[in-house]
Amino acid sequence: MHTLAVSINYKTARVDLREQVAFNDSNIEKAVLELKDTKSILENVILSTCNRTEIYAVVDQLHTGKYYIARFLSEWFDIDIEDIKSMMTINVDADAYEHLFKVNCGLDSMVLGETQILGQIKEAFERSHKLEATGTMFNKLFKQSMTLAKRAHRDTKIAESAVSISYAAVELSRKVFDSFTNKHIAVVGAGEMAKLAIENFKGRGANHITVMNRTETRAIEIASDYNIKHAAIDRITDVINDADIILTATGATEYIIGVDTLQHVSNKNKQRVFLDISLPRNIDPNIKREESLYLYDVDALNGLIDYNLKERQQAAAQIEQMINDEQQQFTKWLDMLGVVPVITALREKALTIQAETMVSIENKMPNMSERERKVISKHTKSIINQMLKDPIQSAKELAGESHGHEKLEFFMDIFDIEEDVVALIEAEKDEAKRAKYYRMKQLLNQVKTIR
Repeated sequence: MHTLAVSINYKTARVDLREQVAFNDSNIEKAVLELKDTKSILENVILSTCNRTEIYAVVDQLHTGKYYIARFLSEWFDIDIEDIKSMMTINVDADAYEHLFKVNCGLDSMVLGETQILGQIKEAFERSHKLEATGTMFNKLFKQSMTLAKRAHRDTKIAESAVSISYAAVELSRKVFDSFTNKHIAVVGAGEMAKLAIENFKGRGANHITVMNRTETRAIEIASDYNIKHAAIDRITDVINDADIILTATGATEYIIGVDTLQHVSNKNKQRVFLDISLPRNIDPNIKREESLYLYDVDALNGLIDYNLKERQQAAAQIEQMINDEQQQFTKWLDMLGVVPVITALREKALTIQAETMVSIENKMPNMSERERKVISKHTKSIINQMLKDPIQSAKELAGESHGHEKLEFFMDIFDIEEDVVALIEAEKDEAKRAKYYRMKQLLNQVKTIR
C-alpha cells in the first residue's frame, strides 16, 4: 500500500486554471463516493479551497493509483488528462505525510502561517470519515496532523503578525482603536484588496462598514455580498465626516482624498485613521497636518509586513522541526502497523500447534480429569508464550530498522508464516474495498444467472 498526496495549487496553476478544477459544496460528497469506488483507491480525502484542490489517497498499487486519480479528475472536470497531469504534483508516502503536515500548519499557504486551512482540512476529513471513505491509515494521519497544527499555532508566533497588505492595514488600525465594535469604517474600492480588507475588518468584529466605488453597481454588489452599507462616491465627504477609519484601495491615478476634501469635513477634531493601500496613492500625504489624524500608506504597511514575515519565518523553522518529529512518529506507528499481522500469524500458528498437541494428549490419555486437562493446557500455553516472547520483540525491532520490510520477510520465511500473514492482511483490508469486491461478485453472479 502507498499514500499519495495529489495537489493542484497556487504554485502549480494560475487562478483561471484552479477555478476549472474546484469542487463545490453541492457535489464534493458525490466526488468522494465516486473516488471511493474507483479501482486501486482504498481511502480518500478531497480538499478544495480557493488556492488548492488536493486528493489524499491510500492506494494498493503506486502507478495504478496515480493513473486512476488523474483519470478521475480528468473525467470529473472534463479536462484532458495530460492537462490535469501538467497542473498537479504528486507526493508519495513519507513526502505525502510531510506535505499534509505542512499544509495543515499553514507552511504551504500563500499567506505563511494562515489558520483557515486547518478548519478546511478538518471539514474535508470529517466529510470522508462520515462517508466511510477513510480507514485505519487516514484516521490516524489526519487526526495527528490536525493536533500538530493546533500545537504549532499555540506554541509559536506563526499566526500572530500580519503578512498581507489588507491584514496589516487592519492591524495598524488596532494601534489606534482597541475595538472595531461601533466604529464606522469606510472602504473606497471594489477590487480584491478592498474585499480582503472588508473580510479582515469583519473578522475583527467590525459591524458598521460602508463601501464606495466610482462604479456604484460594484459597490452595491459588494454591500450585498458582505451585508454592509454602500454610498455613492460623490458622498465621500459626508461618509468621512462620520467615519472613524477610511481605507482606499482603487486603481485611480489621482488623489481621491485630498486636503480640500477634509476642509469640507465638519467634525475635524474627531480621531480618524486613513489607510492608503493603493499604488499610485489615493490619499494626499499632506492631510497629515491634522493632529487627530493618522495616515498609513503602502510603505508603512510593507515595513510592518517585512518585520512580521521574518517573525513568521522563524516560527516556520520551529514548526519544520515539529513536523519532522511527527513524521517520524507516524512512520514508526506505520511500521508497527505492518508488523501486527506478522505477530498475529506467529501467535496463531503457535496456538494452533498447542491446540493440536492437546488433542493428541487427550487421545492418548482419555481418562484425564477436567482439572488435569486445564493444568496441561495452561502449562503448554505458558511454554508457547515464553518461546514467543523474544521472537515477537525481535519482529517489533526489525520493523523500525532500515530495510525492515526485507528483514521481516526473512523472519516470515524462518517461521513459515508468509501465507498466513497474506491471508490476515487480505481479511483486514479496508471495508470499502471489501464492499467493492462483494458488489463485483454479486454482479458476476447475476450475469451467470442470466446466462
